[in-house]
Amino acid sequence: MRAVANAYGRALLSQLHGKMLVLSILPFVLSVALWALLLWLGLQPLLDWLHMHFVDYEIFRSTSSWLEWLGLGVLKTVVVPFFAMLLLLPLMILTALVFIGVIAMPVIVRHVGGRHFAQLELKRGGSILGGLGKALSSFGIFVVLWFFTLPLYAFPPLAVLSSSLLWGWLTSRVMSYDALADYASEEERRTIQHERRRELWTIGVISGAAGSLPAVLWVGGAAIAVVFFPFLLAASIWLYVLIFIFTGLWFEYFCLQALAELRGREATITIEQDTE
Repeated sequence: MRAVANAYGRALLSQLHGKMLVLSILPFVLSVALWALLLWLGLQPLLDWLHMHFVDYEIFRSTSSWLEWLGLGVLKTVVVPFFAMLLLLPLMILTALVFIGVIAMPVIVRHVGGRHFAQLELKRGGSILGGLGKALSSFGIFVVLWFFTLPLYAFPPLAVLSSSLLWGWLTSRVMSYDALADYASEEERRTIQHERRRELWTIGVISGAAGSLPAVLWVGGAAIAVVFFPFLLAASIWLYVLIFIFTGLWFEYFCLQALAELRGREATITIEQDTE
């Protein structure tokens, strides 16, 4: 795990670079603008739809007794908008992830590769469209699993654990692809993703623990969260953007170092075979 720790330190220093701080602005502005439009057009219809189903299926009765049992009876009046917030949260994550993949990751790749791995040959085994497809397909699975874990948000420690594991799986699949898309061939990328899957999962889970904080904070102050939803939405998107940029840097340093070691190992084997 020394390579994971080394990549973390290098990513932390790069996160403080002026270019990386400026880089967070555009994905944040685009995400906030998109969600401002979506909420203006669709938030009230979503609340009306949820309220109708809560009434038709007597969900209010079951949620009220459940909240009373948990000592959270004060949330009965905001249960519908709060549930809407939890439903929208995965889409917020997708928005940040897509904008980071399309806008930020190419800059991160050039920043890290050009400054620290200039000797590596670019084999371009991936593409932006490939990364987008990987993000969307992985996110589809993520959403299904996310809905199954929603009841765990009544118990914040379990919510952090489940969310961290989900993020670990999602980011390790998506970020490792983006990190290696320009520099590695398809075969090299698959080799690294297989051989280093434990380290990639570790980076993803640690980043996931940070990524779960906005949702847990919403739960911890649910009534306030509903009242100040637009402001908390913008703050959450900003946090997600910063977390994704740092995670992208962390994966980039780790993956390019792994790629350099893989090529060095293969070069050594080739030399040994030639001398035999």
